[in-house]
Amino acid sequence: MNTLSVCEAIARVRGDAVIVGTMGSMLAFDRLGVNVGRINSVPLMGGSASLGLGIALAHPERKVLVVDGDASLLMQLGALVGVAAQRPPNLCHFVVSNGVQFAGMYNLDVAGKGRVDFAGLASAAGYASSHRFSELGPFAKELPGILAASGPAFVELVVEPEKSIFGKEHPQTEVPDVQFTRMGDEARALGAWLQRT
Repeated sequence: MNTLSVCEAIARVRGDAVIVGTMGSMLAFDRLGVNVGRINSVPLMGGSASLGLGIALAHPERKVLVVDGDASLLMQLGALVGVAAQRPPNLCHFVVSNGVQFAGMYNLDVAGKGRVDFAGLASAAGYASSHRFSELGPFAKELPGILAASGPAFVELVVEPEKSIFGKEHPQTEVPDVQFTRMGDEARALGAWLQRT
């Protein structure tokens, strides 16, 4: 399975849940046209779990789906303890575990690649449940039940990384300014959407 396929599975069952994404999931949800009720933790690297926690606590009536990355979570690993300490029943924390940072761009290996048990870390931190999937079929089948249960739930999704596009023959271009203003724009749009729905 890949990032796009797991994000598509999440989008199919999200209902009116808020989606908090980061890097890879942001690009996948963009491709899927999932733009309403969503905010991305970019350029706040590693901040998606904490951002999702704040939204879940402020809106206990609404499900919040954090679609994190393994490299992002490693940047702020303490967020697992913060989420578990607050125990928001409406939060589900997915981690797209592809073993690389900047997936689809440079694909730099993450620290502890292939050795870190993210679902185990979430359990040890105190999440209500933790799960690990490496195949799309079982994940899609179990997902509705995971979302229906009281959280916080943690779901590690082991996926194949996207092929790296940057290198000597294809250097990276300058990052557009919108990449750095997008989060603020999304925060305003999300606030308005939460007030309307």
